[in-house]
Amino acid sequence: MKKAPQIIFTVLNAAVTVILANSFSPGPLRGVLPLWVFILGLAATNILPFFVRRLPGLRLKFCGHGELCLKTFALSLPFSIAIQLAGLISRPEGWRQWLIGALVCVLAEALIFWNGIISVYCTSAQLGIRLRTAGLVLGMVPVAHLFMLGVIIKTVSAEVETETEKIRLDEKRRAEKICATKYPVLLVHGVFFRDWRFLNYWGRIPAELEKNGARLFYGNQRSAASVEDCGRELAERIKEVAAGGKVNVIAHSKGGLDTLCAAEHFGAAGYIASITTVNTPHRGCEFADYLLKKVPVPTLKRLAGTYNAAMKKLGEKEPDFEAAVRDLAAGARTEVYPAPEGVFCQSVGSRLVRASGGRFPLNFTYDLVRYFDGPNDGLVSEKSFVWGEKFTCIEPSGKRGISHGDMIDLNRENIPGFDVREFYVQLVADLKRRGF
Repeated sequence: MKKAPQIIFTVLNAAVTVILANSFSPGPLRGVLPLWVFILGLAATNILPFFVRRLPGLRLKFCGHGELCLKTFALSLPFSIAIQLAGLISRPEGWRQWLIGALVCVLAEALIFWNGIISVYCTSAQLGIRLRTAGLVLGMVPVAHLFMLGVIIKTVSAEVETETEKIRLDEKRRAEKICATKYPVLLVHGVFFRDWRFLNYWGRIPAELEKNGARLFYGNQRSAASVEDCGRELAERIKEVAAGGKVNVIAHSKGGLDTLCAAEHFGAAGYIASITTVNTPHRGCEFADYLLKKVPVPTLKRLAGTYNAAMKKLGEKEPDFEAAVRDLAAGARTEVYPAPEGVFCQSVGSRLVRASGGRFPLNFTYDLVRYFDGPNDGLVSEKSFVWGEKFTCIEPSGKRGISHGDMIDLNRENIPGFDVREFYVQLVADLKRRGF
């Protein structure tokens, strides 16, 4: 259902809701409708939004249903309020009848509102915890609750449109398998994360790549250790996945350094067809040098001990928080790893436009990193990203920018102007075109 028919349906649904909601109030609408028509009409206004659009999958159907219910409520409510006030002012002596009508009106409007809000709260992915919480809190604050309703409708509407287009695009090109590269793809995570089965470091990206024919594997190196130790682990993993052939490595953040160390020092270069580093600090972070100098040694040791103990309980062998942090400092990256001979090498980077564009803690660190390193993604400077024969900088229009976490879909957020899932699809599709 295109936008024009959606608008027409919403206006008509709102008009019917106004008539039904005010049919028991003093005025021209009173007594017009029999009770059975009122009940059936109210049911129709609350059920029809589920069927008017052909959306793929039940989740999007319910999400779209909730969106139209909330739009119906937003359109009908001002008219219902006006009718109720007019009825009370014109016939103040009939306040008992007005009170009954007003109660019916409140119940009718509340029904379509709660129908919509429960639908979107249960099915929307983009509302997230933050907007859901804000909706619950501000929903009890006059004026602010109207603003919040607008934000919820806008967010859900964009989600339904974006996800529908994404699913239909994948269905259209399914047979092409544009991500079916000659060699499998190895995704290598960054520091302080692991490749857990039920908490994917790469967000929605792997599922999107697999829909388009990619064969995916993961680095599985430690979450925190020196570049050398992780490189040694990763070299064995690369050889295992290559199985006598080669792999295409896509590595984020410190994972890029781990990959290059594996290629340079542990014999993995011959098993790699291509390396794509994403927001990798090839020249380190001057901000990290500053912190290492300023943070008292006992504090650093205590933080490292807490992290290492926690990761050991989660099954990681010999985590080393301090070594990982020190290897990310600019002082430790005085020499940039060379591109392995015979391997296609490229790099990708992004930058935030302002601190508020990033989620915590990147919104906190952005200005500090900018002071030491210049334009950055909240953690790593733009100048540190550049490596290999090709460099791509993600700079969408607008005031938000793209953060270090956005580049791996960390928050599963649909960002205006940057489709992170499609970015990786096209990245892998390009590797396929190059014969890798």
